[in-house]
Amino acid sequence: MLAFDPQLLGNLYAQPAFQKDFGYEYQGSYIISAPWQTGLSMGNPVGQVLGALAAGYPMEWYGRKATFSVCVIGTATIVFIQFFARSLPVLLVGELLGGLILGAYVVIAPAYASEVCPAALRGTLTSYINLCFVMGQLLANGVTAGTNQLGNTHWAYSIPFALQWVWVLIIIPGMPFAPESPWWLARKGRLEEAERSLHRLGETDAASKLAMIIETDRFEQEMEAGSTYWDCFRNVNLRRTEISVGVYAIQVLSGIYLINYGTYFFTLAGLPTQNAFDMGIGFLAVGFLGTCLSWVLLQHFGRRTIYNVGLAVLAILQLVIGILDCIPNYKNHTGVIWAQSSLMLVWNFFYDLSIGPVCFVIICETSATKVRAKTIALATAVQAVLGIVMTVAIPYLINPDQANLRGKLGFFFGSLAALSLVWSYFRVPETIGRTFEELDIMFERGVPTRKFGGYKI
Repeated sequence: MLAFDPQLLGNLYAQPAFQKDFGYEYQGSYIISAPWQTGLSMGNPVGQVLGALAAGYPMEWYGRKATFSVCVIGTATIVFIQFFARSLPVLLVGELLGGLILGAYVVIAPAYASEVCPAALRGTLTSYINLCFVMGQLLANGVTAGTNQLGNTHWAYSIPFALQWVWVLIIIPGMPFAPESPWWLARKGRLEEAERSLHRLGETDAASKLAMIIETDRFEQEMEAGSTYWDCFRNVNLRRTEISVGVYAIQVLSGIYLINYGTYFFTLAGLPTQNAFDMGIGFLAVGFLGTCLSWVLLQHFGRRTIYNVGLAVLAILQLVIGILDCIPNYKNHTGVIWAQSSLMLVWNFFYDLSIGPVCFVIICETSATKVRAKTIALATAVQAVLGIVMTVAIPYLINPDQANLRGKLGFFFGSLAALSLVWSYFRVPETIGRTFEELDIMFERGVPTRKFGGYKI
């Protein structure tokens, strides 16, 4: 839903029924004004910043499951605002409030996933979050393409908003079957409930697993890991917070926000409109495939290796796209236009094969368990702030009446990706196969980044 909502809104700007009901007449047709487009598009990321930071406290006070349940009910309520909105101010309120809760989900999902699955599946389950983003975008494109055929009735945009209730109807009946995080229960001293939760999760030796959780928590107390946002920046946690924030921020810096402008980018590159639309669908389809293949890589290669190699490939591809845009009489070379557009698809494939899904694995494995929710919240907030910057900047960089960079935008994002690679090479450690206690010990001992993989405890 976090990907569905902004993708849906971006598609509705071009929908006749939405333009007629929410826009104004201009030269014989209806349009949504640029300030309102920016305002509505900002509602989701601004809400994410606030929602992510706010989610850390109730997750620690009331647990992952209770917080998630309240958020699901909140989503069901806020969709009513979006569904019945018939003016831009009301829709903006719905988008902002919706973004608040969606920001909370981004914190809850990786924290909960990393605490309920065995270490062998930790990479696959946490990286699955990236696949959810891709599926949300694909669904939004498919839904709006279908409802666009309904003509100028309000159902053309009301049905897409209403479909968000489907997820609520699926999730709520399943909530009783979801156990609470045994890590959270153990920290609260509810050891019997923690052991029952481990049994429900399929642990054959729940007592030993619980003993390890208690020992890890005791060790983090000795490390003074703390449990507040301030503690994320104290002692050994500062390094762990830096890594988590860094890998999430690099998603934006490497150019992922171009996905929101994929079809527009292909049009500006010179592709016919229908071909540009087909390329936009292909953009997301290869992302789906890339994320699924990343699960195979995560089982056989280290997180650090996949992340750094993937980031290097992304930087090279962006720079090549920029170079192709410098060819004289660019618009007259159809082959160059197709090559540039195809490279964007290749770029998205490698993004979703590497830094897209692996980012969530690294965030979950490098953050201390006591401040995991707050570390993820900080990383989410920083990423969302950078997303707001890109939401404002990219239209000015890419539009023909502004900077008109077209494919030269590859130089901008390629350079940022190259700088990010330098940082990740020296700062992102190898965490594959390590228990949370082992990672606590290595961070406490200040093990150098490049020695994490082969370090013996």
